[in-house]
Amino acid sequence: MATEAPLTQGTLPREGGRLLGRWGSAALEYTPALVLLVALVGLWELLVELLNTRPYILPAPSAIWNALLDKGHLLPNHIQATATEAVLGLVAAAVGGVLLAVLLSSIPLARRVLYPIIVTSQTVPAIVLAPLLMVWVGIGLESKLIVVALVGFFPIVVSTVDGLASADRDMVALVRSMGASRIEELRHVLIPSAIPGFFAGLKIAAAYAVIGAVIAEWVAAKEGLGIFIIRSQASFRIDQIFVAIAVIALLSIALFVAVHLLARAASPWKYANDQGENGS
Repeated sequence: MATEAPLTQGTLPREGGRLLGRWGSAALEYTPALVLLVALVGLWELLVELLNTRPYILPAPSAIWNALLDKGHLLPNHIQATATEAVLGLVAAAVGGVLLAVLLSSIPLARRVLYPIIVTSQTVPAIVLAPLLMVWVGIGLESKLIVVALVGFFPIVVSTVDGLASADRDMVALVRSMGASRIEELRHVLIPSAIPGFFAGLKIAAAYAVIGAVIAEWVAAKEGLGIFIIRSQASFRIDQIFVAIAVIALLSIALFVAVHLLARAASPWKYANDQGENGS
């Protein structure tokens, strides 16, 4: 009868050491940025106090914190609206971007015809398209999702196309010689090769998704951080605008981190060396 191998005395300490090593390296990596941020906030507070700056021009960080405490009960609904638009729009951009990237990589004529148009489309700011979309689609969730998708669409398409093009040509030739169909070629060779590039583009899109949602809300919305900013501006509450800016930054960071974790789960081989170095 087989018995389970007993845990050696050094197993648990070794695993705990690896975990502490990862957290310790992460803390060391981000500590300088955190220290700089705290120093800049302290300098900001000091300069506002010394220069006696008016609150409607530049409020002190302490005034912004008080505004957060005062109006914090209004933020959850606005945050939920903006976060929903950003996440759903990012998903739409990812799905559409991957489908178009596969089309561009599979059909050379489509790439010659569509790729220049896609590049040219990026010269039109989202703030210009948003009012048109409100007229064509309405002021509901759909128009805001389109704005977010348009903001994140381009980096996903470009990165995924590059990833598909960087696939091992010898491996492609091998699977073709074995009689693989185009779908099998995509599944077993091209798509695994394009996963790192896809997530690189998705990270860029995630960083701008919340901004795209806020831009759409500026045009027409009932809830969202964009409408919160507009109402704060109308009442000359600059401190509340800074509160919204801080929340937008935190939402963008959270979405970026979520995509990064998803990338690690989808392509563990890409991070295997880093994990080995941190665990050693």
